[in-house]
Amino acid sequence: MAQPITSRYEFLYLFDCENGNPNGDPDAGNAPRIDPEDLHGLVSDVAIKRRIRNYVQIAKNNTMPYAIFVEHACNLNKHIARAHEEANGKLPDSSGAKKDEVEKARKWLCDNFFDVRAFGAVMSTGPNAGQVRGPVQVTFARSLDPVLPLEISITRMAVAEDVRGAKSWKDYENWEKEQKEDELRTMGRKSLIPYGLYLGKGFISAHLAEQTGFNTDDLRLLFEAILGMFEHDRSASKGVMTVRTPVFVLKHVGTDSDPEQRKRQAMLGCAPAQVLFEEIVEVRRKEGVTVPRSFKDYEVIVHEDKIPRGTQLLRLPEDMDKLT
Repeated sequence: MAQPITSRYEFLYLFDCENGNPNGDPDAGNAPRIDPEDLHGLVSDVAIKRRIRNYVQIAKNNTMPYAIFVEHACNLNKHIARAHEEANGKLPDSSGAKKDEVEKARKWLCDNFFDVRAFGAVMSTGPNAGQVRGPVQVTFARSLDPVLPLEISITRMAVAEDVRGAKSWKDYENWEKEQKEDELRTMGRKSLIPYGLYLGKGFISAHLAEQTGFNTDDLRLLFEAILGMFEHDRSASKGVMTVRTPVFVLKHVGTDSDPEQRKRQAMLGCAPAQVLFEEIVEVRRKEGVTVPRSFKDYEVIVHEDKIPRGTQLLRLPEDMDKLT
């Protein structure tokens, strides 16, 4: 397996949603998430990581060392139990796992599960494999402008009635023939926004990567997943969602002439993360646009003169080979 990454990274990505629900809020009837103060749209970090996991799962066939720990509809204790069996030869006894057993199980999970190496995980349930703090962290994505959540009424030209006493499909058919046509359809509602351009931010720690084994191959797979995370997540409810290229990545490389000192600088970083988010990349509506309805209504401006010494600005996917 490749070596853990040796540089700190920050990244910024843009994605938009057209006539869909980018992230429903279960506490609001699955309506699109919004900031109630300014009505800007929100997409949770959990939703972003779910789509990254889904991409990796299909790209790598959910096989180790790129398996997914937090699978859809699974019992996490299954993986934790397997980690103990593989790393320690058995499950912990009734007194609980010893410290060295927990550490071996934790390392086995890091070695074999991409999302544990990347995002970390709480694995102290069940047989107990401790906790892992992941080097890759993403924030809530936020729309550049306010979004307008809509509730659209829809009609399904059929019903799914549970016919009491039915013993065969013919009983369902006979019941259907006895109904009025208007009673054989149902009404529903669909939540969406007409359009929203969202900005997401992320951070990658080289020091935490050393602890989990997050390596250069994982790094490239992570950004491959970000670039393609909506391409295999299509549904009528999501509308049209697209990651807009390039994805901007600030790589810290150091400035010192001494190789060892420059390596330490690259791991620690040579500038605050906000330099990328607030100074280098600027996204704004084009002049004259009051209600944006497409990505063409925005312009992305890169201030090359704001790139700090000791860093490189990468544009993905073009600069994918410069991720180390």
